[in-house]
Amino acid sequence: MRIRCTFSDQEFTYLLNDNATTHDFVSMLSLDLTISDFSTNEKIAYLPRRLDEGGLINYSDEAPGDLCYFRGWGNLAFFYDTYEYRGDLIRLGKIEGPLNPLQVKGEFPLHIELLA
Repeated sequence: MRIRCTFSDQEFTYLLNDNATTHDFVSMLSLDLTISDFSTNEKIAYLPRRLDEGGLINYSDEAPGDLCYFRGWGNLAFFYDTYEYRGDLIRLGKIEGPLNPLQVKGEFPLHIELLA
């Protein structure tokens, strides 16, 4: 499964993992959210509800470009720089292409849709 994200004049896609959390996320699409900067390595967007956490597995190959679900606040985390896995993250997928769109600073309306 793949999704397209657009905000401002940026467009990028993710290849999604096959797990229960991702399936729950996809069931909500399409979504109109707000994306904003958080910390020094990610953008975040709050979902309208919490997701099924059945996709929780430990991983050690975290990398810029990962799309994760943060269990603590129930938000999406779009990582564009290095980060360290913690037990409160569920990886949903990986960006396809460059990270440049996520490095645009600011808060923007975000549209997420499922691609066929």
